[in-house]
Amino acid sequence: MILFVFEGAEREPRIFKTLERLFFGEGERIVRSFGNSIYELYRQLKELDGDGDIVSILRENKANEKDSPFPKDVRSSDFSEIYLFFDYDFQNTNLKLEEMNRQLEEMLTLFDDETDNGKLYVSYPMVEALCYTRELPDEYFFEYKVKRRDCITCRFKDLAAAFSCYGSLDFIELPDQGHHKSGKAEMGRVRSNWVHLVNQHASKARYICDGKNCLPERKEDISQQRIFSAQLDKYLAVEDAVAILGAFPLFLFDYFKEIR
Repeated sequence: MILFVFEGAEREPRIFKTLERLFFGEGERIVRSFGNSIYELYRQLKELDGDGDIVSILRENKANEKDSPFPKDVRSSDFSEIYLFFDYDFQNTNLKLEEMNRQLEEMLTLFDDETDNGKLYVSYPMVEALCYTRELPDEYFFEYKVKRRDCITCRFKDLAAAFSCYGSLDFIELPDQGHHKSGKAEMGRVRSNWVHLVNQHASKARYICDGKNCLPERKEDISQQRIFSAQLDKYLAVEDAVAILGAFPLFLFDYFKEIR
């Protein structure tokens, strides 16, 4: 049994539903929304003073009670793997940037193994980084970055929609509601788009880490800790910006060798 934990309750689970149909086979996967930021998760974990984990927090999370109650007796040991997907959200004004970075560094250290506490994947600055691309494949994707002031004065999702040839995340989602069922052609198109995104984001992750815009030879070369450290040193410290990067493509790069 594998647990997937998302920051949001709508967009991220819908994206993952598409990924399940395109790339995953049979298997029991539990999807849950935390319903708040990585920094709120940090706060709740600190309140437990080492006596809790992501599963214990989800058991008490009101966001999971209405439609998909989390079993009260479930434990972390019941899951073979745990994955978490959260936004960096450096436009957050509730915390100082230095404190946000300190907390996220702690969280990346805590959630660094999917078979233990869980593996955390971060979107910079948020999940709409997936949409920030010209027509796929985009050979200039490795150059794209966004300044913090631009995210504060304008929602990044609006910036991404205006920049993209696609205007929304529909180009990587399979509609499957009511009478609309995706056919083979549509599934092939969406899968191709995801393959392009995996290549673009994995190559950019390597560019962020070591300056080479090509696929890494090992997934360790673009670990979440290395990406975060490089974002701080090469983008935030220099121009108060982050390189735009999505969590889902890097997860797929780590999880499936054949997608690369």
